[in-house]
Formats: sequence, C-alpha cells, structure tokens
Amino acid sequence: MIVDQAIYCGGVRETITGDISDAFNAARARGDSFLWIGLHDPSQEEFDLITREVKLHPLAVEDAIHAHQRAKLERYDDTLFVVLKPLLYTDETSDIEVGEINLFLGKDFVISVRHGQAAPLKAVRRRIEADPELLASGPSGVLYAICDQVVDDYSRITHEIEGDLIALERRVFSGEYADATEDIYSLKREVLEFRTAQDPLIPVLEEIVKGRVELCSATREQYRDVLDHLLRVDAQVDEHNELLTSALTAHLALTGREQNKVAMQQNADMRKISSWAALIAVPTMIAGVYGMNFDYMPELHWVFGYPLALGMMGVAVVVVFRLLRKSGWL
Repeated sequence: MIVDQAIYCGGVRETITGDISDAFNAARARGDSFLWIGLHDPSQEEFDLITREVKLHPLAVEDAIHAHQRAKLERYDDTLFVVLKPLLYTDETSDIEVGEINLFLGKDFVISVRHGQAAPLKAVRRRIEADPELLASGPSGVLYAICDQVVDDYSRITHEIEGDLIALERRVFSGEYADATEDIYSLKREVLEFRTAQDPLIPVLEEIVKGRVELCSATREQYRDVLDHLLRVDAQVDEHNELLTSALTAHLALTGREQNKVAMQQNADMRKISSWAALIAVPTMIAGVYGMNFDYMPELHWVFGYPLALGMMGVAVVVVFRLLRKSGWL
C-alpha cells in the first residue's frame, strides 16, 4: 500500500495527486528535486507500478517484497539498496517486535518499503520537511534521518531492557525463585533478537562513514554520529546479555541451595520419625514376647515378674534414646 508520496524541491514539499508515473515525470522535470514514495507491506502488483518507472534490480525487488532480510547495503548500478531492522518494544509484555525497512535510493528518488508495525516513517518525513538543510541533502538526508530514528529507537529499547533486567535481578535475590527461570530465558531471547537486528547495521554505517558510498558523502559527519550511538547501543546490549547470563547462573545456584535445604530438612524429619519408631519398637518387642503367656513366664510364678518386665522396657527405651540423642538423630 502506498502511504505517502511527495516531491521535495527547494526545501518545499509538493504532494503528488496523480499516479506514480506523473510523480516521476514531475521529479525528473525539476532537475534539482527528488521524489519520495513510501509503501507499507506492498503487493507485487503495487511494486510493479514502480518498477515500470525505475529500473530496480530483480533481486532487490524480491527482497523488498518478501522481507526477512538482515541489515545490509548493496549497490545495483546507480541505485543503492539498504535494509534496516527497526524494533518495537511492547511495555505490557516486554516483547520486542522486529520490523524491516527496505530503501531504494537514486539521485532523484527514494522508495521506502516498510514491513511490520515498527518505526513508522511519518515522524521522519516531518523532521526532514522542517529541516531545509537536511532536505537539501536529498536521498542521502532521507537515509540519514531514517537510520537516526532506527538507532534512537534502539537506544530507547536498551533502557527498557535495562529496567526489565533490574526487576528480574530483584526477583532473583528476593527469593522468588519459582517462575524466574522462564522470564530470564524470555528476556535473553529478546536480547538476542535485538543483537540480530542491530549488529549487521554496524558495517553498513562504517561503509558510509569511510566514504565508500558516493551517494552519502554530503552527510558523512551525520552518519558518523549515528554510528557512534549505534556502537554505544551495541556495548550496552552485550552488557545486558552478560548480566542475564549471570542472573541465570545466580538464580540456578540459589534455587539449588533452596532445594538442598528442603532435602536436608526432609532427611532430618525422616531421622526423627525413624528414631521415635525405634523407641516404640523396643518396648513393643518385649511386651510381645511376654504376651505369649506360656507356662514358664516369670509373671506367672513370681510377684515381681511384671515390674521386672516394665523396668526392662523403661531401661531399654532410655538407653536407645540416649544413643539416638548422642548420634544427633533426636
């Protein structure tokens, strides 16, 4: 779907009311202007309208339509093809959604193809239209503004991840062990998705900063600033990944310690139960023998027979109790 199209000439936006062919013809007639067409999740038919006016490489067109590319910069004749991976952070779930922006840049045109909900480009258009100096840079200024927004979003999301990480660390060391493992793995997966999106952008910006992309020579200083911010983000993401690994290790260690405590308590309880069972078993055994009532039992012919039996039970119980107490079972 075409979401916006305009010609920028002399620092002024001119909205195109006709079809795409009219827009390209108007831009070419001006000479000192450029055309920016913005598309969101376009179909093959919609993109065919553009390829009729601009000779875009079939491989780049296929990448732009189907998406799922890493961040990269490629040159096809006079056209520069750039892929960026913007991110969208959801506060409610702490999830990171990865989008994609595909850019075709020529001397007098910019074609932006956006996939997903991350990084809408309306704010970038407003910024460029309010900055005549940036607008005068043409397609190079558009690419810089989009890169700058993507990297600024990266920086903001790193602070959100840092907040989630601090909350997880507090949970781990406050004793809430039961459900922290899944949350740590989930956040670690989000950080890995973050790295997959932003790591390949570093060499892209380095190529531009080193002057190897002729189209962007006028705004090289601005790209250097964006690269500096991206390298700072990259360092922060690496730190977050290491902290998550440390938090997971600490969580597993604390969980193991708690499990050992429970096992030790269970062993102590079993020893106590076994000890009391042994104390009961000794008099039960003596009483069982005396309960057989055969003719030669002492209590049948001797008045002290029963007191003797009860005394033996008492002595046996005391001896067993002292032995168990000495061994630490009671």
